[in-house]
Amino acid sequence: MIYSYRATIPGNKIFMREYEVKGSTSLYSYSVYLINDLGFAPDQLVVFRALDKNGKVKKEYGLFDLGDGTMDSITIEQLVSQGLGSLEYVYDMFKDRALSLEVLSTGELFPKRSYPRLIAEKGKNPDQFSDNYDDFEQMLDTAEPESIIDDSDLLLE
Repeated sequence: MIYSYRATIPGNKIFMREYEVKGSTSLYSYSVYLINDLGFAPDQLVVFRALDKNGKVKKEYGLFDLGDGTMDSITIEQLVSQGLGSLEYVYDMFKDRALSLEVLSTGELFPKRSYPRLIAEKGKNPDQFSDNYDDFEQMLDTAEPESIIDDSDLLLE
């Protein structure tokens, strides 16, 4: 089974990614994929927080056992079967910055596709070490271009 996840940054309307992930994928494998896709530093501690339907943290999975197990000991399918399909991917432990990962849908596995895989994106990747998300390119695309040269300053002789 395939699970479609939407990744967003809470409080931000610019950034969005959609991923398809096999149910048999471990949280560790999903983390490695997210690190590569988003350009995060691979030497930083990360944590998955499993959320219930009310958005409350029920379990935490890290590279080391935080009491609920490690990322390599749990799969997406196991979490969904426990009613914990929504996740937070904490990519900056010190500032508690995270991506919100919501299950959009489930589907059938296509044998010739590689999973996990990116299926949609909007906005630039977040900077792992910045205090806030800025996508200046998005702002520039929507702004009216301004002329750098003021025509009144040109003198014709």
